[in-house]
Amino acid sequence: MAVKLNHTIVPSLDKVAGAQFLARILGLPEPQVFGHFVVVEMANGVSLDFDNQSPVTPQHYAFLVDDSEFDPIFARVQDEYIPYYADPGHRRKGEINTRDLGRGFYFTDPSGHNLEVLTRPYGSGRH
Repeated sequence: MAVKLNHTIVPSLDKVAGAQFLARILGLPEPQVFGHFVVVEMANGVSLDFDNQSPVTPQHYAFLVDDSEFDPIFARVQDEYIPYYADPGHRRKGEINTRDLGRGFYFTDPSGHNLEVLTRPYGSGRH
């Protein structure tokens, strides 16, 4: 059997708000409650299980999407006036990147996690 990631815990200042934010921005189904977690299901069977925690140590979560999914996600970020950046250090505000012949950007969730949306996996292009 191949090893696959099944789920991970996402520490959040407000697990409901954090899960709803992610699902809304990425255009995913409404989060579900499982035990004391609020769960966001990804298309590949991996779930992000939000749990209340304070303080939160910000983490990085990257989401690989098709080109057709990128534009609606990016539009939702812009519609909600969420600052976005071309780089993980948030120095190139209001820009997207074109790494690996794709498109990508970074933004922050309500708990301070650095979220990334990209259309090509790292190393898949020529630059």
